[in-house]
Amino acid sequence: MWLALCLGLPPVVVLLALVLTQSLSIGPALAAAAVIALFAGIAAWLLLADLDRLAAILDRMGAGAALRPRESQPLLPFFRPLAAQLAHFARRGAAEAARLAERRGIDETIVERLPDALLILDTKQTVIRTNTAARAAFGAEIPAVLRHPELRGAIGRALASGTAETVDVTIPVPTERTVRASILSLNHAPSSHIVLVLSDRTREHAIERMRADFVANASHELRTPLASLIGFIETLRGPASDDPPAQRRFLGIMASEAARMQRLIDDLLSLSRIELVEHQPPTGAVDLAVLLPRITAGFEPRLAERHIQLSLRLAPNLPQVIADADQITQVVQNLLDNAVKYGREKGTIRLTAEAHGAGASFAVTDDGPGIPRQHLPRLTERFYRVDKGRSRAIGGTGLGLAIVKHIVNRHRGQLTIESTEGNGSTFRVWLPAAAAKARGSAP
Repeated sequence: MWLALCLGLPPVVVLLALVLTQSLSIGPALAAAAVIALFAGIAAWLLLADLDRLAAILDRMGAGAALRPRESQPLLPFFRPLAAQLAHFARRGAAEAARLAERRGIDETIVERLPDALLILDTKQTVIRTNTAARAAFGAEIPAVLRHPELRGAIGRALASGTAETVDVTIPVPTERTVRASILSLNHAPSSHIVLVLSDRTREHAIERMRADFVANASHELRTPLASLIGFIETLRGPASDDPPAQRRFLGIMASEAARMQRLIDDLLSLSRIELVEHQPPTGAVDLAVLLPRITAGFEPRLAERHIQLSLRLAPNLPQVIADADQITQVVQNLLDNAVKYGREKGTIRLTAEAHGAGASFAVTDDGPGIPRQHLPRLTERFYRVDKGRSRAIGGTGLGLAIVKHIVNRHRGQLTIESTEGNGSTFRVWLPAAAAKARGSAP
């Protein structure tokens, strides 16, 4: 209304002046005023409508929304260039907003799918963002992880210096693991943030430890019989050179030590050969119902020495498995050998085989003293022994179960160990069936 008055007032003032000066009579003046008021109202309505359209364009530009077609078409011609420019800027803004949203989505996906745990902290070391790996690895224990003294110190140094820090720490929660913490300070006004990446190095540290243990154990295992051989040879050359009974006794011990060295070297060579082809799964098919009785027949003299009974039970319709017959023979022999060594004298060993899932499994069970729970996870490590003195005394090399584990890995099978102190132990091996391979089935 006020806009219409502003537009119509100047012409009305002119008409009033003409009437007062008697240049125009009152009748035509009133008719002219009515026409002026009508056009002023129409002009005001058009102007306000176009201003509303321009305001809507600006609002949608601010919100990043797309324009509706009618909003960019003013009624008055002199507003159309301005509306066209605003519409152009709006389209550019919407396109840029879409690109930014796409980039944010890509960044979000990358962060969430990182294999390492990522945390973003503020300057008070409060967590403001985590990714999937961090939540899966630490869960509700993230605050406890950040309280680790070495980690807190490294974060503090990164905040103070604005540079990257890297530190290896052992975190006890939720399970003990070794992680490498990479810390990056982002000093961007008006606030700063800390990016913390925790890379699990537990496996790498375990492999390094096992490699060092292997070198130390291998040298120790070879040095002991070598030292015995050298000592007996010196004795035979010196004090026992004319003592036939002592010579026979020493030669027997030397033969035993040499045999021990030979077993150790044979097992090391066997382990090396298995590791060379561990990435190549076997392609042949083996019938356990034929193979297992043949292997047990070869153990009859060993069983007779300790008066042990062997119970063999094979389930009917046992499927053929994808396997290398020689390597599976070695697995069964190693498991039976351990059962004879560590089982109870005059006891019983059970060897069973049955169909299981998309494959078949066989198990060797003894009635020996069993294995303490804390030793079970490390039984397949090279040279690891529960009772080192007894193992060496009965001729063990400490490599038998390591060989079993690598052979089973090559066959894409599974090895499980169950034992209770005082109730014996069960070593079970699962292998995929030959028919399952043809069907593409999984265990």
